[in-house]
Amino acid sequence: MFEDEIYTPLAEKLRPQKLEDFVGQAEVLHVIKRMIEGNKLPSMIFFGAPGTGKTTLAKIFSNTLDAEFVKINAALSGVAELRGIVKNAELQRKINRRTILFIDEIHRFNKSQQDFLLPYVEDGRLTLIGATTENPFFEINGALLSRVKIIRLDKLTVDDIKKILQRAISLEKIFDVEERALDIISDFADGDARIALNLLEQLNFEGGVTVENLRKIWGERLRKYDKSGDVHYDTASAFIKSMRGSDADAAIFYLAKMIDGGEDLKFIARRIVICASEDVGNADPQALILANAAAQAVQFVGLPEARIILAQAVTYIAGAPKSNAAYLAIDAALADVKNYRDVDDVPTHLKDTHYKGSKFFGHGKGYKYPHDFDGHFVKQDYLPKNFRDKRYYQPTCNGYEERIKNYLNRCWNR
Repeated sequence: MFEDEIYTPLAEKLRPQKLEDFVGQAEVLHVIKRMIEGNKLPSMIFFGAPGTGKTTLAKIFSNTLDAEFVKINAALSGVAELRGIVKNAELQRKINRRTILFIDEIHRFNKSQQDFLLPYVEDGRLTLIGATTENPFFEINGALLSRVKIIRLDKLTVDDIKKILQRAISLEKIFDVEERALDIISDFADGDARIALNLLEQLNFEGGVTVENLRKIWGERLRKYDKSGDVHYDTASAFIKSMRGSDADAAIFYLAKMIDGGEDLKFIARRIVICASEDVGNADPQALILANAAAQAVQFVGLPEARIILAQAVTYIAGAPKSNAAYLAIDAALADVKNYRDVDDVPTHLKDTHYKGSKFFGHGKGYKYPHDFDGHFVKQDYLPKNFRDKRYYQPTCNGYEERIKNYLNRCWNR
């Protein structure tokens, strides 16, 4: 009779042990590689979303530099445990071996616990590697922050996740795999390698990595919103068109559909910001300010409260007067600029006068300073000679843009 093997989740089993096996975070890896090659390991805090490689990189440091690796969770550990770790670190130091103390969820340490670490981090008895999903500048006290290097880990890309899945499939010899299923998993994981590998393992237990098995696991959720398929793009398209069309109810419906389907909040926020400028524009300049504030707020707050912030922005933009005049203006100007290559087309009176010798070339001669005239305006030529009669920006009579239109018409007698 054989003893049962201890079950190890696939995500843990396939955790990279060497830097070469790590996928993603190219810029961070470049920095880490230099640290390892120079055998210089400062205390640091890895800041990033779940599943981006914080624990893995800490273990790679330990393996590569042959260090004592101690992992604790800040939510479960206290000063008494830290004292024991320090005592063992002092013994390791006597045999010229460093101790890496990896603290998961370090933002959960209170001030006294963080302060306890200070002298040992400062004198090198402990090399601290903290991991947090929260902004360390908000959650870690200043004294500890001043003694560590902050390294931000970005969410893994869809391509990164897919490479990790393909590596797992190869190493685990998983044969029944549909490419479409891999694409859906890679997108659904939202940058979290652990979620992707756990799902891959679950599908393998179901008998194959197939779309049909995904439907069994996810049920209605996959059918109603597949982030990798047509439904994803159709929903996003309907969302934007509903805001553009001033249908607040439809816009809210599609927003709800995307949130329920697990859409990336940043993707939704970007669509709102674009719509605020492209479709509302100067008819209500406040729309872009609100949309941009919402985009920043949802990243700071996260779900579930982020749904309220997004809903506020969406209903405001749907209910705002509309104008695409600025959008049409820049595209028309870009088309002209691409087809016209005169590099010295700036009128002489508008050219820079702040360098020695500019007067010799006549730069600035004849320029009229608008603030010296009534109404802070004076007629003069601003466009290059070949474009004097062009009108790119043609404001509408909607909302605030009507005021802009009236002002420009008064100035230029249009």
